[in-house]
Amino acid sequence: MEATLSTRLEPRSRDLLLRTAATAIESGLASAGHPLPDLGDVPEALRREQASFVTITIEGRLRGCCGSLEARHPLVTDVWRNAQASAFRDPRFDPLQRREWLRADLEVSVLSPLERVVVSSELELLHSLRPGVDGLVIAWRGMRATFLPKVWEQLPEPREFLQHLKQKAGWQADFWAPDIEVWRYGTDIMSMERPASRSTRPPG
Repeated sequence: MEATLSTRLEPRSRDLLLRTAATAIESGLASAGHPLPDLGDVPEALRREQASFVTITIEGRLRGCCGSLEARHPLVTDVWRNAQASAFRDPRFDPLQRREWLRADLEVSVLSPLERVVVSSELELLHSLRPGVDGLVIAWRGMRATFLPKVWEQLPEPREFLQHLKQKAGWQADFWAPDIEVWRYGTDIMSMERPASRSTRPPG
């Protein structure tokens, strides 16, 4: 479910999403309470309900990543919310500081709808995975975890990818249960280096 030419956003929409994410973070840093983007000022593609993740890195190291797996908000609103969550509410990190933001890079991933993967064994799942393409969600008895497709860059082998994902969910690396639920998805990724050094005025 890699993003295809038909599902990829056009250049203006991609730029607007990146500027929306950057503006959301700038607003949080300034405690400005900037309103959510006006849906009337954005292309139709950004008004559709779609899920997203926003990732912040500094010198290649993760500094925040939050997102949604199900489409519950207009895409531009989802990106705004997830940008602020990544900067200020990722439980793995302290809230982002201005001095860090000046050195940070920003990435927005727009998710395709989740596709259920029905497998009878871990081996069958491993054989069905497409390294570099599949984002993966696993769930069992109220616990759930996901890896974006980009994680394949650090974990290129399917078995290692799945083991680390299970550990992220709080399970042992060798855990498997017949009632584990699995979904996959693709992403359309856009990135901006050092967004704090660019104009971050909101869409409009």
